Amino acid sequence: MIIDRFVPRLVVGGVCVLLSGCTVLGPDYQRPVVPEIEAWQSAKTQLFSGAPTAKDYQQWWTQLNDPALSALIHEAMLKNPDVRIAGLRILAAQAQLGIAESLKNPQLTQATAQWLGAGQTQSGKSTSGSSYGAAFNLGWELDFWGKFQRSIEAADASYFATIAQYDDVQVLMIAQVAQLYVTIRTLEAQLQIANENAQIQARSLEITQRQFNSGNTAELDVQQAKTQYLATLSTIPQLETNLRQSQNALSTILARAPGPLPEMASNTGVIPEGKLALVAEMPADLLRRRPDIRTAERQLAAQSALIGIAESDLYPSITLAGTLGINATGSGHSVFSWGVGPSISWNILDSGRLTNQVLVEDAVFWQVHELYRETVFNAAREVDDAAIAYANSETEIKLLTQTGEAAKRSLEIANTRYREGMADFQRVLESQRALFSQQAQLVNSRGAHIANLIRLYKALGGGWEQGRLRPLVTPEVEKQLRSRDDWTPLLDSSQPKAGAELSAQSPSTH
Repeated sequence: MIIDRFVPRLVVGGVCVLLSGCTVLGPDYQRPVVPEIEAWQSAKTQLFSGAPTAKDYQQWWTQLNDPALSALIHEAMLKNPDVRIAGLRILAAQAQLGIAESLKNPQLTQATAQWLGAGQTQSGKSTSGSSYGAAFNLGWELDFWGKFQRSIEAADASYFATIAQYDDVQVLMIAQVAQLYVTIRTLEAQLQIANENAQIQARSLEITQRQFNSGNTAELDVQQAKTQYLATLSTIPQLETNLRQSQNALSTILARAPGPLPEMASNTGVIPEGKLALVAEMPADLLRRRPDIRTAERQLAAQSALIGIAESDLYPSITLAGTLGINATGSGHSVFSWGVGPSISWNILDSGRLTNQVLVEDAVFWQVHELYRETVFNAAREVDDAAIAYANSETEIKLLTQTGEAAKRSLEIANTRYREGMADFQRVLESQRALFSQQAQLVNSRGAHIANLIRLYKALGGGWEQGRLRPLVTPEVEKQLRSRDDWTPLLDSSQPKAGAELSAQSPSTH
């Protein structure tokens, strides 16, 4: 009896001693900094110091002042397949985090139950009986070296990386919708210009044909006018092809069947207009909020935790094991049994395999660290490239507007002088070509100007915050998942607030 009371106390005491000596192996992760970018000032800061201000870039597309575009972006955020896939990946990452957290708790490694009936016949007499049995094996591996804690850290970082990828998909998708919308409007405007110039050239062809028929001009003028008219007409089929392909691309993003979009039936050829609005944040702070940079940073954190997991394999694994069983017979006789005690396993003679695995994980960490730095540098380049392109395209539009006005006036003068017989038809042809070219360039430049503004907003990483306010899956998918009870806690849990992972660590180096 004394032993029966002493053994459990010894076990409990031993567990307390072990737990009090627990440690967490591996480096403690801290978010890295890129000192080359900390004091960097982007071109937008220098070029647009007098631009209007904005509180944030959460709905930057409203700066383009186009309700149809805003409606299409809202639809894409709800229906785009890539966004839906990214949402489902978050649910999978939540489940992975749940797996990592469960390993810290005792595990029921085996449960068995049996019923056995037996009988025999001897000298004409039959006997029979039955027996019952049940057994449970439990195990609890102590997190003596922080292995499970590091696993939770890795899973948690991967979860936040998946959320950042979800945000990144939305930034890319919003920019794609806006760019395709501008492309469609630009192509519509180009078609309008081509048709208008074709009408101008058709009238010139009619005039030269009548004058040729009356003997007042040579056939050369007629053929030159016809050549120019047909050349202008020949640009229309390719523009129509590009327009339909752009409409199909936008329809696909919206998860629609290919074809024109009814929302764009009005305001044909009207290219959105907008100005850059600046926020007060420093460029380096804005870059940290970009989803792709947050993804790279969380992936770095997950890899840091893997180093600790690899180091824990170098040391013994300590497990508390227990068994509980009962056997009974039909006659009412029963036997109850139990057992508990620690076990230690240690892979000592691994011939350097485990040691080198630690080195592998550490080397991978520094590779991911360099990828993080590269992501930051590329982000800074995208902001600067888009800013300078936006500024210069604005200057280009002003010059092309003046050039187009001059080309239009030149054609008016050439037509007048040709009718009065003071200039040959070649002047008219040259003026028509110049007008068509300048008008096409101006439309292209206006479209490129807004496209550069969209690229700049995209480079600044705005728009993803709205995704945190929406369900991760569609109502149809959620209904099916909720029919499987295990999904309910994950579906009911709220997403982390925007920027929650940004304040998790203080900036430092590994």
